[in-house]
Amino acid sequence: MKLLDLTLDTPEANLALDEALLETADEADEPCEVLRIWESPQPLVVLGRASRVADEVNLSTCRSQGIPILRRCSGGASVVVGPGCLMYAMVLSNRLRPELQQISAAHCFALRMLGNGLRRVVPQIQCQGTSDLTLGGKKFSGNSLRVRRTHVLYHGTVLYDFSLDLVSACLQTPPRQPEYRRGRSHHEFLVNLLVSRAALCQAITASWQTEGTLTEWPRQRTEELAEARYRQAAWNLRF
Repeated sequence: MKLLDLTLDTPEANLALDEALLETADEADEPCEVLRIWESPQPLVVLGRASRVADEVNLSTCRSQGIPILRRCSGGASVVVGPGCLMYAMVLSNRLRPELQQISAAHCFALRMLGNGLRRVVPQIQCQGTSDLTLGGKKFSGNSLRVRRTHVLYHGTVLYDFSLDLVSACLQTPPRQPEYRRGRSHHEFLVNLLVSRAALCQAITASWQTEGTLTEWPRQRTEELAEARYRQAAWNLRF
């Protein structure tokens, strides 16, 4: 698995790159696994592929504060990201990892690997709900996936120094909640891991045993996807 530590200049390009890495790998003749790490320099709301803006986002707050609202290619609920929220994306081969061919098994496998890596710095981490990592019953990492023919995109968030007040301001109470949340507000439910970015990156890369860096990434495909989807209100604000 190659490592790509790369944050692009715009939110649209950053979301497009995750999908471009998946599409490029899926079109290859052999397994092409990548771990990408990035961090948005500005706050933004990222909707799940099937999220309804009216149900999940405080649209007026986002507009008044100039916070972009974009839609990712994977499932799950809306999240708020930005400085202090580390983002990761793994493109995994289901030829090398047959357990990825079932959704529930894919979540279990990826979260186990990610959790094991992060426990190097915070031993008390647990997996809860469908795709969450928690500390003391509070969520610091939400994750989702997109399945293609030969590869899976598994990506998510790791809160380490993020404004929880911003989440409460930008998001409504989600219509779907894991049982362990017990109706708690965003501020009561979320927690920062309080570990340095460098330590998190080291733990995540160690858990996937990356070998070398990805020097050639799909620039043209990223730009094409950014223009066709992520810069378009018809994609971002549908539903």
